[in-house]
Amino acid sequence: MTTSIHVTALDSVVNVNSLFTLAVFIGLTWNPYDSTNILVDPATKCFPSSKTAEDLIKFHVFSFSSFLFSSLVALALKQAIKLSKSHSLNIRINFRGNEFFEHLDVNKTLLRVGMVVSGAGSVAGCLFLMLALINVVQIKVGTLACGSGHAFAAIVPLVILVPLALLIYVCVGLYAFTR
Repeated sequence: MTTSIHVTALDSVVNVNSLFTLAVFIGLTWNPYDSTNILVDPATKCFPSSKTAEDLIKFHVFSFSSFLFSSLVALALKQAIKLSKSHSLNIRINFRGNEFFEHLDVNKTLLRVGMVVSGAGSVAGCLFLMLALINVVQIKVGTLACGSGHAFAAIVPLVILVPLALLIYVCVGLYAFTR
């Protein structure tokens, strides 16, 4: 029973990471200096420097790497569970009334460590993606250094909502981890 919950959680991590990885991959193909996309006059001090574009690419790559790492760890854990499930010596079926309970000999410590590592990779990927999006906003509407109101209006909800969601994700994960 517990193992099926772990497999479902690992499936969810892989699915969400796949969506974010696709978004990051598409973001990497975008040219930040496409003249049709820039809403900032290059003659002003609000025009982003080349360092902003470099940071954008760097954070996209870090995010992509983190999501890929997290997904690969989750898939490896799922495979380990399935391998232990298929090994006939490890399966014991207990009868309780009309219900069947399957017991697998899975190293719970290794499973928990793997799930924490996978979750940490997802959290890191989200943080790097948020940093990349901050650079996208600065390229599109002006840098934060010059006090662009449009940049602040776009970035403030991003830096409030994403860490709040990550905090909820970590707290629920830790709660489930201790149960």
